Amino acid sequence: MTFNPGAFLAPLVDWLNANFHGLFALIARVIETVLGAIEAALLVVPAAGVIVLVAVLAWFAAGLRVAILSACCLGFCWLAGLWTASMQTIALVVVAVAIAVAIAFPLGIWAARRRGVETALRPVLDVMQTVPPWVYLIPAVMIFSLGRVPAIIATIVYGVPPMLRLTTLAFRGVPKDLKELGEAIGAKPGTILWKIELPAARPTLLVGLNQCILLSLAMVVLAGLVGAGGLGAEVTRGLTRMEMGLGLRAGLAIVAVALLLDRLSRGALERKRV
Repeated sequence: MTFNPGAFLAPLVDWLNANFHGLFALIARVIETVLGAIEAALLVVPAAGVIVLVAVLAWFAAGLRVAILSACCLGFCWLAGLWTASMQTIALVVVAVAIAVAIAFPLGIWAARRRGVETALRPVLDVMQTVPPWVYLIPAVMIFSLGRVPAIIATIVYGVPPMLRLTTLAFRGVPKDLKELGEAIGAKPGTILWKIELPAARPTLLVGLNQCILLSLAMVVLAGLVGAGGLGAEVTRGLTRMEMGLGLRAGLAIVAVALLLDRLSRGALERKRV
């Protein structure tokens, strides 16, 4: 007799679909609306215009070197003939990372404040980071069907653990004398959090954001298997058709998108700190 977890999970998924179909449909509609709006904003302007606009914004937000790098990364995606797929991937990653950070950041602060919360979350995070990433696509597809929504959900689940762990580590590493100084001058807990703890924790938080972005990109590529589109679909197409050129171009475009998002977010946050 073998242990088959699917025998226990399948009835649970069926029950969720039967009793929470309206909620899942609402979640899917919201995600599709936000994702569609971001994609439309990225694609409504010609590629050259987007490259110039992003380079200018990067210059003001993060400096000249980041602006040049951003222009080169987007320029490569354009010249490789993968502009639309690249914009779809950027939209997917931006939405997934934003939601993952919104979930992980407060939970990480809570875990840093309460040992019991961290103890309870640790085994869950261990399992989440140990399970192969493509496994997350299975329940997401069973609940939300094929398309971009299960890709977003699976990417969020995969991106939360590193951000949550590093947020906890960052706030736990803030020197106690800084917090005691804030309390001594009568600062409120919210002021201590945003004015003292957050700046001190920023370097570790940047590492967490970097990991979240890179893991989300890796998951978005796998999500091409379930019809999420973007560069993941191009990589999948190159593999199934044995087209080395397409697969290589799509892979390099993914690297370009990763560099763009990582350097732009890191440069903007570091410039803001200065």
